Parts: sequence; C-alpha cells; structure tokens
Amino acid sequence: MNVNHELTGPEGAPVVVLSNSLGTDLRLWDEQVPALREHFRVLRYDQRGHGGTKAEPGPYSLADLGGDALELLDRLGVERAHFAGVSLGGMTGMWLAENAPERIASLALLCTSADLGGPSWSERAATVRANGMAAMVDSSLPRWFTPAAVGNPEIREKFTDMILSADPEGYAGCCEAIAEMDLADGLPGITAPTLVIAGAEDPATPPSHAERIAAGVPGARVEVLSPAAHLANAEQPEAVNRLLLEHFGGAA
Repeated sequence: MNVNHELTGPEGAPVVVLSNSLGTDLRLWDEQVPALREHFRVLRYDQRGHGGTKAEPGPYSLADLGGDALELLDRLGVERAHFAGVSLGGMTGMWLAENAPERIASLALLCTSADLGGPSWSERAATVRANGMAAMVDSSLPRWFTPAAVGNPEIREKFTDMILSADPEGYAGCCEAIAEMDLADGLPGITAPTLVIAGAEDPATPPSHAERIAAGVPGARVEVLSPAAHLANAEQPEAVNRLLLEHFGGAA
C-alpha cells in the first residue's frame, strides 16, 4: 500500500503520527501541525481511499488499516512513535496499541469508540457505492461540527472538499472495518500512556464512549471539550494542541 503522507519537523526529534477520521484526509490536522512540529517530527497520512491514498477493494478490517500504518512506519524507519487519531484514526491507534505495543510510545484518542458496530455501517457503505460521496455531505457536517461551526463558510468548504475527494470504495471499505471492529476486550492490555479527548456535543461518539475507553485502559484519562462535536481538533484547535503537547511531552 502506497500511503500518502507528509513528514515535517526537526530530524531526530520524537515522531508523532496523526491519523484521520472517516471521510477526511490529512488536512484534518492543519491546525495541529504548526504547534507539534516545534517539538516533534510530525507524520500525518491518509487512510486508504482518502486523500492521496488509493483505495483497495473493500471490505477492510482494522488490521488492514493498522497494517498500512505499520508499513509506512517501517518504510520511513520509525521504530516507535506517539500516535494521535480522530474517530477511525483513533480506532486504528487502539488496534496498534493492542497488537503492536512496542511501536506506540503514547496514545491520544480523539472522538472515537472501541465499539461502534452495527448494520448502519453496511447501509452507509452501500449508499456511497451506489450514489458516490456527495450523498455523505449533508449528513456528515452536522455530526462533525456544532451548528456555529457548520455555519462557517471556510469550514464548510474545506470539509466538504475532503468528503468529495474520498474514494467511495475506500470510504465504504472503512465503514465495513468499523462495523466489524472489536477493540473493547483488548483495552486492558494497552500499556501506552493514553489520553482520551471527547467533544461534549459529539452525536457520533459522545463522551460516554470516551469514558468506556478510559475505564478499560489502565491509567487513561479523559478530557471533554465544549463546544465541540465529532472533529474536536478542528473546532477546538488550541485546546487540543495544548493537551497533545502535554501528553506527548512537548512544551504546554
């Protein structure tokens, strides 16, 4: 898998990996990169079928998505890294922390869940395969942002473009990975220091999902941000930057 990525920041610094959510691409992290690269080597990448990473025929599994990340780290010679992921990216991070713990120095899980399966994911996959990504715009933006943020023309334009840029097969395959994931039982085995961030107004993965993750991962802590919906790092960038820098060991 040729994973589209961007690597910036001082050579020799600890690496932070940033993993995007379903329907977005590495631009999701635009507000985090300038703050993080002052202290870290920042690696952000596109999940398969998103942004510049081509889609393979679905369905996918979290093992496939986690394997893409591991293959990228191997190609770049990164043995161990901090990892932050939003939604699907957070699920990828939990899979890595459970299955390749030696590669994950610490973990930040944003607006995500360890158990979010159900038939709606298969229905969504079928919808985009039949109708394309335009079918996801009107339903995604109100989940991703609070009403005030949805009303911001710059946010609407940027994130609509991300949705429309995704490959329908890649999006559908990732939906099927979420439908089949089972991460909850492995949470007690995660040894990486873990921060869980939730958006108080997130309808997709409300704070109760963050609390369940933190209850399962030894020593994990939860931070709830408001106002923020599902893409809290885009809606509350300063707060998220502060939390990530504190957690990963950079200057607060």
